[in-house]
Amino acid sequence: MATDALRQQHAAVHHARHANPPSDRAFFSIMVLILWATVYFGFARTYYAAGMLAAPLPAPIIHIHAALMTLWLLLLFVQVALVLARKVAWHRSLGVYGFLLAVAMVIVGPLAATNALRRGEGPLGLDPKTFYIVPLTAIALFAIFTFFAWRTRRRPAAHKRLMLIANIALMDAAVGRWPIHFFQLYHKAQDLVPLAFLLALVAYDLISQHKVLKTTIWASLLLMAVHMTRVPIGHTPAWHAFATFMLKG
Repeated sequence: MATDALRQQHAAVHHARHANPPSDRAFFSIMVLILWATVYFGFARTYYAAGMLAAPLPAPIIHIHAALMTLWLLLLFVQVALVLARKVAWHRSLGVYGFLLAVAMVIVGPLAATNALRRGEGPLGLDPKTFYIVPLTAIALFAIFTFFAWRTRRRPAAHKRLMLIANIALMDAAVGRWPIHFFQLYHKAQDLVPLAFLLALVAYDLISQHKVLKTTIWASLLLMAVHMTRVPIGHTPAWHAFATFMLKG
């Protein structure tokens, strides 16, 4: 009996180490830090350095949206720190609250996008109705990847990749506000930033796994396919009719 218990304990420790190797801890921690830097660089002037709650945002729903997104990034940082500290049980317990926060973000995100539509916001040189598709598809991708990350929470390799790609899907708003003339002049170049993140993940898969994991493949292809097709779809009469319906709703 004692021998069996020791074997089970040894197997559990071996599985935990295999599921969370040092290379994973280093890579995903670095990626989260870069995500944080990406978001801060985009929103420092208008939100973080402007006092956050005191920032002159155009509507209360935008304040709520910004607060939820910031809480999400803080939670992501804490979750990575717990994994680094090998507090996996705490990580999983906190993940329940993270899922609820993600649900709140998926609800508030479209409300914030619709508010921007009604205020006539049309960044990137797009008219407001066409641009409306950009934030809606971003939050939709986030919802899809977060849902499957929750489904795969017992499969660490898939889970952590889906969580990373879910956060990459939310980078649009931050990158669109980077004070870099090249990105402002050529808005399609903004897709190079998420693409760079995805290519880094592909490279890491090849180095650490000697192959690109299926999760990385399908999630990356879906994200880039949406990015490449959403603006053309946003120009269609059908999408404009939908945006007009939401505008009047």
